[in-house]
Amino acid sequence: MQPIVNTAQAKAWNGYEGEHWAANHDRYDAVNSGFNEALLDAAEIGDGDRVLDIGCGTGQIARLAARTARQAVGVDLSEPMLARARSTAAAEGIRNVRFESGDVQVYPFSAGSFDVAVSRFAVMFFGEPVAAFGNVARALRPGGRLAFVSMKELDGTELGTIMAALAGHLPGGQPASAPDGSGPLSLADPDRIREVLARAGFRNITVTHVEGVGDWGPSAVAAAEFFSGWGPVRHHLGGADPAPVRTVLEAAFRDFESDGAVRLRSAAWLVRADR
Repeated sequence: MQPIVNTAQAKAWNGYEGEHWAANHDRYDAVNSGFNEALLDAAEIGDGDRVLDIGCGTGQIARLAARTARQAVGVDLSEPMLARARSTAAAEGIRNVRFESGDVQVYPFSAGSFDVAVSRFAVMFFGEPVAAFGNVARALRPGGRLAFVSMKELDGTELGTIMAALAGHLPGGQPASAPDGSGPLSLADPDRIREVLARAGFRNITVTHVEGVGDWGPSAVAAAEFFSGWGPVRHHLGGADPAPVRTVLEAAFRDFESDGAVRLRSAAWLVRADR
């Protein structure tokens, strides 16, 4: 077993949260895949490249990368999500991808063993981001590329509208960062991103606003049920009856329901850097 230092995240992603993502992998991919094209374009993956997918989850980005690259390797803390990633890759007949269990911050990568590192909405959960990105830099060959997307502040976005609708309806308060500062918005500040990456050994750092459309389900009812099962929302319900929250969410999602789907436009930072 590989060493784990990000124990809080390991506990979450090997418990309910990871199990929910694994069981609903297609739903989560539908929510996040609006950013796939921008991310993969920035990574500029070639047919000879060795690709590392940081916090690969259920493996969609690693599988997409493998269709172009020589090899793709996904690393994640979550055993339920890795099991789903492996089974999906096998079902799709993708043989040049593998998935490893481990903490990217301390994973014993061979130096210079990758040409490209990518991540879709995972790097925000590093307990010590400078150390983690420093380990990724060591894993890349000199001149290797890093590309990732991280969440921006939600104010003014359609996803922000949904979150605002929840205000006052979660007994445990709004979903927030973990005690170590990790969490969805830990890399929402572009200056913070540049500082962390520079300290970790990256250069030519660019941070660009990008937008993507996510499919949250076929109806407001379905979207509300899915969203209320998301780990942070479930945690902040604190065991309370989820029905009132689902009712609030249904009303909020209904404004975005059309043509048999609930679609939300959201924003992210697209980050590109060189080792």
